[in-house]
Amino acid sequence: MTTIVASTNRPDSYTLKTAAYYEKQLREKGYEAEILSLTNLPEGIIHPAMYEKEKLKSFEEIQQKITRTAKFLFIIPEYNGSFPGILKVLIDACRYPESFYGKKAALVGVSTGKYGNIRGVDHFTGICHYLNMNVLPLKLHIPQIHKELNEKGDFFKEDTLRFTNQQIEQFIVF
Repeated sequence: MTTIVASTNRPDSYTLKTAAYYEKQLREKGYEAEILSLTNLPEGIIHPAMYEKEKLKSFEEIQQKITRTAKFLFIIPEYNGSFPGILKVLIDACRYPESFYGKKAALVGVSTGKYGNIRGVDHFTGICHYLNMNVLPLKLHIPQIHKELNEKGDFFKEDTLRFTNQQIEQFIVF
């Protein structure tokens, strides 16, 4: 199973739109993938015992999805020069080490600024390595995301199309 993680809990975000684009492109190539939007994390996910064995019962469905996933594609927006705290909450809420150990990940950074979340993707790469995840070497950084998607939710700029397609092709065989 492949899960595309829209790594923010901001509703109607460019992150979610980018995740939907990747899902559509993967499906067109005959590859199944599902989106996990962090807008769907249960309320109360942050609680003092979350780092222990005590987990919210409402989180179990997400935990099962994470457990079944062999490959992750993280769409990571830039928040304050890094990645959103809610993405770290997801990682912290999951069972360790079995949730991510030995699994594969591709990373896409997005931002409305001009660097496409280079630092946040780099920071999250370090977490992936700590979790013993195998990270696809081709990491994309899509700057000015608000100018990249058309009204149908598709990328339309030649360079972005070329690089996203290259990453998708590599991700499929990864």
